[in-house]
Amino acid sequence: MINLEEENWSLIIEPQRGLLDLRLGELWRYKDLVALFVRRDFVSIYKQTILGPLWYLIQPLLTTITFTVIFGNIASLPTDGLPQFLFYMSGAVVWSYFSSCLTKTSETFVQNANLFGKVYFPRLAVPVSILISSLITFIIQFAMFVLFALYFTLRGTPIQPNWLWIALSPIFIIMMAGLGLGFGIIISSLTTKYRDLRFMVQFGVQLLMYATPVIYPVSSIPQRFQWIILANPMTSIIEAFRYAFLGAGTVSVNSLLYSFCFMVVIVAVGSVIFNRVEQTFMDTV
Repeated sequence: MINLEEENWSLIIEPQRGLLDLRLGELWRYKDLVALFVRRDFVSIYKQTILGPLWYLIQPLLTTITFTVIFGNIASLPTDGLPQFLFYMSGAVVWSYFSSCLTKTSETFVQNANLFGKVYFPRLAVPVSILISSLITFIIQFAMFVLFALYFTLRGTPIQPNWLWIALSPIFIIMMAGLGLGFGIIISSLTTKYRDLRFMVQFGVQLLMYATPVIYPVSSIPQRFQWIILANPMTSIIEAFRYAFLGAGTVSVNSLLYSFCFMVVIVAVGSVIFNRVEQTFMDTV
């Protein structure tokens, strides 16, 4: 029997000892690998395309134009007195970050099965890298939104940003990332056995968007039904972003606390499930 203490090992790979043993310190030691994954995720998406990184700007722009024509001009949905273009762009950009985190992390085990089976590294490195690469995309797209907001302001549009809420926007981003991570790793863990969930994710995210104030404000919902929309933890985050940068939106501290607590719970549950599945998923994936 080999005595590990007598051997001069720099790293000993052991099975996870418990469901709550996430080994976050080990994840930090592999930060260079996380950085490589971030570069891979960010660069490879539009590699060998004609427009390349411009797609990061074209996608939210086309989405905003589509929403403005269909929901703004044809359906004539209210926008809390904001310019339709800014209203829909703010919702599209914020929602895009959450949906990107959720859909991409939900493929963690299935898409990386070959890599996981060949070399050891903390499995959480993959979903964490997705959050970071998606954040870079979000920053680029949100910068475009801010430029459009400045353009409308210079044209005399009454936009009243709230600087206190703008200062709190990093917290809202963390909440979105946490919700996307939590839901994503739960779905990823379940897809190792139930592959049907892969086909339901894209469809489910689209349906969830219509249950979130992306194309309509909460104020347009009848009072007796608002609790249904507010039960969605993304609702208060999107409304807070609009209130912070555009000065219009239904903002409630209690709703934001609810979203934050929901995020903490879903990340904790997702981490436990992810930790358990990663020990045996190679037998089923």
